[in-house]
Amino acid sequence: MALRKIITQENDILRKISKPVTRFDETLWDLLDDMKETLIKSTGVGLAAPQVAVLKRVFILMVNESYIEVINPKITKTSGVQTGPEGCLSIPGKQCNVTRPNKVTVDFYDRYGNPMSLTAVDFMARAICHENDHLDGVLYVDHVKGKN
Repeated sequence: MALRKIITQENDILRKISKPVTRFDETLWDLLDDMKETLIKSTGVGLAAPQVAVLKRVFILMVNESYIEVINPKITKTSGVQTGPEGCLSIPGKQCNVTRPNKVTVDFYDRYGNPMSLTAVDFMARAICHENDHLDGVLYVDHVKGKN
């Protein structure tokens, strides 16, 4: 495992659309392990592959001291509304209120290519939407009215 550099919003990579993962192999596993180590060191909640300059549809989330690896996610259902503060490791020192769904269902694959599904509410739903946005080149500040 190795720490990877988290790029900041000035880097154009964060605005590009990530490509789907097609090979569930050691290269992917190394990326996931490195992302986990980088997330732990940064004390963040989530980290998407574009934030470490890899344009793959991958993100990880920390949930109750454990980690969820999400590969090729597709949000299939949303409901409700919540508005609350968001920050981002790629936009250090800034927070803004963002409106997101209060409940989401996401279909994805684990590191071995097994299909998975997860339904999340409240903060976890927010985190899934935030990280999923990174895979499409969208930053949370893009959702803020009267952007800074």
